[in-house]
Amino acid sequence: METAVLIVVLVIALALFFDFTNGFHDTANAMATPIATGALKPKTAVLLAAVLNLVGAFLSTEVSKTVSHGIIREDSMQGELFLPMIFAGLIGAITWNMLTWLLGLPSSSSHALFGGLIGATLVGVGVAGIDFGMVLSKIILPALIAPLTAGIIAFAATKIAYSITRRYDGKPDGRDGFRWGQIFTSSLVALAHGTNDAQKTMGVITLALIAVGWQNSEQADPYLWVIIACAVTIALGTYLGGWRIIRTLGKGLTEVKPAQGFSAESSTAATILASSAFGFALSTTQVASGSVIGSGLGRRGSTVRWRTAGRIAIGWVLTLPAAGAVGAIAALLVTWLGNWGIAIDAVLALAVIVGLFLRSRKDAVTHANAMSDVAESGLAVDLPDTPPPTRRQQRIAEAKAEAKARAEAREQAKTKAKADAKAKSEAKAKGKGDAKGKGKPQGGVSATSGSPADEEGSK
Repeated sequence: METAVLIVVLVIALALFFDFTNGFHDTANAMATPIATGALKPKTAVLLAAVLNLVGAFLSTEVSKTVSHGIIREDSMQGELFLPMIFAGLIGAITWNMLTWLLGLPSSSSHALFGGLIGATLVGVGVAGIDFGMVLSKIILPALIAPLTAGIIAFAATKIAYSITRRYDGKPDGRDGFRWGQIFTSSLVALAHGTNDAQKTMGVITLALIAVGWQNSEQADPYLWVIIACAVTIALGTYLGGWRIIRTLGKGLTEVKPAQGFSAESSTAATILASSAFGFALSTTQVASGSVIGSGLGRRGSTVRWRTAGRIAIGWVLTLPAAGAVGAIAALLVTWLGNWGIAIDAVLALAVIVGLFLRSRKDAVTHANAMSDVAESGLAVDLPDTPPPTRRQQRIAEAKAEAKARAEAREQAKTKAKADAKAKSEAKAKGKGDAKGKGKPQGGVSATSGSPADEEGSK
């Protein structure tokens, strides 16, 4: 019994540490775009996200029920094996979380957790220990559909936002109102994150309490102290901030403007809140990334860095199997060595965490340099002030050019007609002058002088 209590304490501590890493890993989901567009200063944004994550954790427990009563079949595991498998799964999740945090890659903390638990369960129990129907409906399908849906919504929202504010094209600050809107939408994303991601840790702790008999398996809701502990932990992790991931998602993925950020956050919040209501254990990172890409495609003249997008997509694909592999290895040590295996897992996990953290300090990213390239201007990107014209604007410009060309042609025709008329007038006047010159007497003899015969007769 004492060993079981010790393992429960280790599982709870490790689960809360995972919750903490989830907080700083997913800070970017809510706050990357408002920081990138200058809507919020980094420290203000992260503090706001922390408070709203804390509040959101109390609003729903549907996702917690999915984790504690859906993915793993508790009745297929022996009591003494259940807790070590959860412990091993958490080690896989945290190891992958820390590694992707160091690389600045916004992979899915949720899928890291599920991958670790599934990998450990497959080693400890086998295929019978996993409810693959639940995994498919609550994890795999949402992972495929949610980013695509969020991207489409963000694309459409961005198109609409720029269509109804088209009169501000060519005015660099004409859409600054969206920055104020981003304060609301980013807050909504942070709240939604608390309703989804904090629940996963609650589900893991509830699963451990059920395994040791400290909670009735019929009781799906977590205890109040579990909710408070998870809410405070994820809020603390959020406040410390995942600056590396904020820089990747907010600046490296696409050129973000205020209208784009507003659209992306609205799409992310709507998708996550809807998923939380249905109990889908969604990856908020994937939803946020899909929204940012969709908003980038919806902006005329915006540039999406597909190499970065591809790198993030690879992280998504690798998260579940990679965390599962680490969880499986940790579970193998427990299976082979028993309590010694648990001790070895704990030491290895601590070594990995400390090693990755110390490595990260060599190239630290803080609130002071997370958006260092644009710190002075308050904007994260440098887009042309005048976006490319729309098709309607192109047609209008072409019509104006044609009208101008016709006007110029008419003016040239008038000028030519005037020149021709003047030339004809001058030619006519010249002809009359020549005719008068031919009618005058030649030799300079006066018209009044007599003829030579008269002169001779007078003599």
